[in-house]
Amino acid sequence: MDMQRSWTHRAALAATILSLFLATTGCATAQRPSRRTAVTIVGEGFHINGRPTYEGRTWRGYKIEGLLMNARLVQGIFDDLNPETVERWAYPDTGRWDADRNTDEFIAAMPEWRRHGLLAFTINLQGGSPEGYSRSQPWHNSAITADGALRPDYMARLARILDRADELGMVAIVGVFYFGQDERLDDDDAVRRAVVNTVDWIADRRYTNVLLEIANECDNGGYQREAIKAPRVHELIELAQQRAAERGCPLPVSVSYNGGSIPRPNVVRVADYILLHGNGVRDPNRMAEIVRTVRAMDEYSPKPIVNNEDDRPWLDEHQGWGDEGNNFVACVENYASWGCFDFRQAGEDFDEGFQSVPVNWQISSARKQAFFDLLARITGAR
Repeated sequence: MDMQRSWTHRAALAATILSLFLATTGCATAQRPSRRTAVTIVGEGFHINGRPTYEGRTWRGYKIEGLLMNARLVQGIFDDLNPETVERWAYPDTGRWDADRNTDEFIAAMPEWRRHGLLAFTINLQGGSPEGYSRSQPWHNSAITADGALRPDYMARLARILDRADELGMVAIVGVFYFGQDERLDDDDAVRRAVVNTVDWIADRRYTNVLLEIANECDNGGYQREAIKAPRVHELIELAQQRAAERGCPLPVSVSYNGGSIPRPNVVRVADYILLHGNGVRDPNRMAEIVRTVRAMDEYSPKPIVNNEDDRPWLDEHQGWGDEGNNFVACVENYASWGCFDFRQAGEDFDEGFQSVPVNWQISSARKQAFFDLLARITGAR
């Protein structure tokens, strides 16, 4: 397969494959349920079920149609397999951790997110820091075993979330690896098996509402496995693309970078969409410049640009959640999708944050509400 081809050309083939896929399923047995939500890429925008997202929508003169507004909600299938740290995540009302309750409450909150205009969320097989940011990660949160197999209990929880997203018309950006947990895999061969197994799992269940994120922040110094690191991660993108093509299943693939980083040419060339992070980008003008820089790269061809992790609007008082002067608006003004990263800070209560475990998945704080209110204004959900 020629990875130099733009997604525009691949999308036509994907649409044909998708039609056959939904009718006859080369991806799964006939007993599998049909799916309601199919995400595709057309040029720089996203379509759901053949129509552009937020169809016809503009905001303050800026095009919203085709964007994919999202939130970082990576702990939806979280668990801790380390008996020495699991009690850190006890719920305040019961005094114990409960992985199934966490997923139940995630699913219960999804319709309200959708009502406010949220079309996508990022979830990860190895989660993210349950403290927001961490220097060390002694906990063991991985849906992937040491040899690259997938743990059935984790994946059963993920299936429940993806099924509900499919019902609601939502897209899941499914991440595979997270620094601090990738060393749970034995070696690079296990890493490659995990990628193939993840693609196969998605294909076997006929999910068409998934975008794949190979790794969260591939240029982070915390990664131990060489295959995941920035110089070589494009190999995993191509591996996932090849496997998805072999299975006849459309599955856009990308990888993200540290906040403020410019994606590297090896990824911009082959990824189906571009992932940015805005953490640490205190100046919205810089956020806009990053988007423009990516579009100006020789390796770039028309494809969506998605910021799927950004904590600046609430961490920096000078940004805030107004209609101007924050990274969310800066991305919108440059036709890039945007995603909120909200974590509970030291001393804050259970209702704050969407990443610190245990999580209250409802829109349960003024900070959460401020994000969802701006989201609703921009997308026209209200």
